[in-house]
Amino acid sequence: MTETNRIEYKEKLTKELDLEKEVIAFLNYHEGGYIYVGIDKAGNVVGVEDVDGDMLKIKDRIKHNISPSAMGLFDVVAEEKEGKALLKIVVASGSEKPYFKRKYGMSEKGCFIRNGTAADPMPQKMIDEFFEKRTKTSIGKIKSSRQDLSFEQLKIYYEAQGIALNKQFAKNLELLTEAGEYNYVAYLMADQNGTSIKLAKYNGLTRADLAENTDFGYESLIKATKQTLAKFDLENKTHSRITGSERVDQRPWSPIALREAILNAFVHNDFTTEVPPKFEIFDDRIEITSSGGLPNGLSQQEFFEGFSVPRNKELMRIYKDLGLVEQLGSGVPRILESYGKECFTFSENFLRMSFPKTHTKEGGQIGGQKGGQMGGQKWQTESIKEADILEQLRYNSDSIAELLVSLPEKNRKFLHSKFALIAGYLQDNFRITSGKLQESFGKASGKKLSNQLLAFELIVIYPEITAEEIGTILELSERTVYTYLKNLRTEGVLERKGSRKDGYWDVKKQEIEK
Repeated sequence: MTETNRIEYKEKLTKELDLEKEVIAFLNYHEGGYIYVGIDKAGNVVGVEDVDGDMLKIKDRIKHNISPSAMGLFDVVAEEKEGKALLKIVVASGSEKPYFKRKYGMSEKGCFIRNGTAADPMPQKMIDEFFEKRTKTSIGKIKSSRQDLSFEQLKIYYEAQGIALNKQFAKNLELLTEAGEYNYVAYLMADQNGTSIKLAKYNGLTRADLAENTDFGYESLIKATKQTLAKFDLENKTHSRITGSERVDQRPWSPIALREAILNAFVHNDFTTEVPPKFEIFDDRIEITSSGGLPNGLSQQEFFEGFSVPRNKELMRIYKDLGLVEQLGSGVPRILESYGKECFTFSENFLRMSFPKTHTKEGGQIGGQKGGQMGGQKWQTESIKEADILEQLRYNSDSIAELLVSLPEKNRKFLHSKFALIAGYLQDNFRITSGKLQESFGKASGKKLSNQLLAFELIVIYPEITAEEIGTILELSERTVYTYLKNLRTEGVLERKGSRKDGYWDVKKQEIEK
């Protein structure tokens, strides 16, 4: 693969490398682009020796040496090619052009733009034209109508990711205007605000018969987002139908596409109109409508190909910090893996996604892999042969989303009732006896199972469950759950596969004692 107008190669990261120039050129370019560190100009993979160290240096240089702020407009991702580690810098086209080197200001020496495979200095005339068009009404520049804001919910979500917000968090997260007052981003992130997120459910195919109207508003937008995701997870519940020797397990909508659509609606909504995203469920479809058409300069073809022009870079940065979104531009391609382009409707002021209700398989082997065969296939009905006892248990149990809103005592009772069933499964498939379980993890008192054993049960039933979810379901602190997970790993019965966000837990088969 050779360099193109959207791809730049750098052999290694050095102090002499003008990384800022390349990033600025892509920020000012209407399509953005990618910078690969660890590939020479001839396209040969040479690799990166210190991946973590170089990743931190890249983030630090972009954060401190480029203006306006590029936070929320770039990602640095570790990849592997030909057995060697690489770093990929994903740069989106910015909405506050022209971007420039902070030490040189808005001049021909500080501004660059992509021209073919080169980063060329920007002529002064182009600099002036970009500056005149710069968005004056972004949510980062609008002063909040309230200045008595608190952010306890936001701090909790950051702490759950292992990030402590210091006294400078409002400045670091770009929650302040240039005058030092709270902006509209801060207003949306605050514990209390006037933004109402509506989720309506109708009987039939029209809006004539409203069956349910849920309001997740007047709170931090992050909390409203998580509540919306949980509500749709409940609505998208698996249904099973047994026919002869086969059981068909079906979901009405693709969970991956639905999640991406919901997050896109929140992150890319034009909140300057004070019109929040809207979510509607009909008997035959789901409609998700966000305010604002395509960002300036982005065509429909570029939209479908995953080119990213974040409307709200401040929101994008926060959602990425909290693990809600991943790489820039990955959402729409993921949706298109399950639904066609005809599901999108564009207008000057709105973007609507409409997903038809089709029965879909839940998919895959549950005891040790996540998600099943979702990637790359259109969502369709498939038959699954009669599964083992654990699959039957999972399909007949509540979803994680349902357990999260259930009383912890009810959840404990459920897990106690299934212990004998799970213990039999572990003994038959992994040589883990109930005696070893109780010897290693003990009983709390009397006939009660220990919290650690209950946590292990949850992992066995739901391999994709997170430490935060285990803590909520059993009413335990996240620190306590992490201690349990460490003990399970030390005992050699559990292993983590994949990343913290997208990975799963794998139960390890025990060796026969001689």
